Amino acid sequence: MGRGQDATQEDKTPPQPVSRLQSYLHGGTSSLLSTLPTIAVFPVYKTVFRQQLHTISIIEAVAQLKKEGALKLYRGVTPPLLMRTLNGALLHGLQDTLLRQLSSSSSAKVVPLSALPAIAGLAAGLVEALVFTPFERVQNMLQNGQNDRSLPTLKTVLVRLSSEELALGYYRALLPIMARNSLGCCFYFGLKGPLRALGEVQGLSPTASSFLSGALPSMVISFSLYPLSVLVATMQAGAGGQEAGTVRACWRKLWTSRQRSLALLYRGGSLVILRSCITWGITTAIYDQQQKRASR
Repeated sequence: MGRGQDATQEDKTPPQPVSRLQSYLHGGTSSLLSTLPTIAVFPVYKTVFRQQLHTISIIEAVAQLKKEGALKLYRGVTPPLLMRTLNGALLHGLQDTLLRQLSSSSSAKVVPLSALPAIAGLAAGLVEALVFTPFERVQNMLQNGQNDRSLPTLKTVLVRLSSEELALGYYRALLPIMARNSLGCCFYFGLKGPLRALGEVQGLSPTASSFLSGALPSMVISFSLYPLSVLVATMQAGAGGQEAGTVRACWRKLWTSRQRSLALLYRGGSLVILRSCITWGITTAIYDQQQKRASR
């Protein structure tokens, strides 16, 4: 989920070292500020995760969490909070760095300038997947109630994953995560600039234009790539070889368990899409505002 900057005239100007670091700093702080509400809405996120994992209704998921007790309600909240901040810093900073490199290279003469943000976003998304797949793996294992007895703490989860091969441990479901993140970043950074410019042409304020330029792409991305997120959740929730198998085999098993129904596959998707729109809209608005102030 986890996306911006156009190839403007400023991008063509050789940046100073400090300006290169600003994208990383602003990406991290904007993501952190937009993620603070995560603490309040984490129970909602956990409810959606249980829906993805067990194909149950909201009422059943809430009853499941209520049965586990208040002490376990926030089990698994640490990885997403940490990951979100680091993710924003890496994603925005790396995309900006790659965009500047592409804009000043010979490839800019072959590829349209308007396509460079999307290409840089695609590459940044691949790096993002390589760096943060272990965080997502730990998060999904902690949120799976079936692991509560055998893996009661973060330490036990880390010890268990360290004893596994990377493909079954920390990097379980790497391929679908790479596909989801790279495509998501490509669409986000590719659409962000044109949508923001369109909003300003329509008379919207810069803040509103930035918010919409982050929220609208996120809505499209979250909806179209939601099945990949469900696949990742089911592949990563178990420990060790519980969910072993190729990506294709796991997808067939998931599709069969959902009775080959898109309605069941997308269960819980509306909450994920809404959360993604709000989070990325706020992140984009804060990031653009910080970048604007820094350029003055």
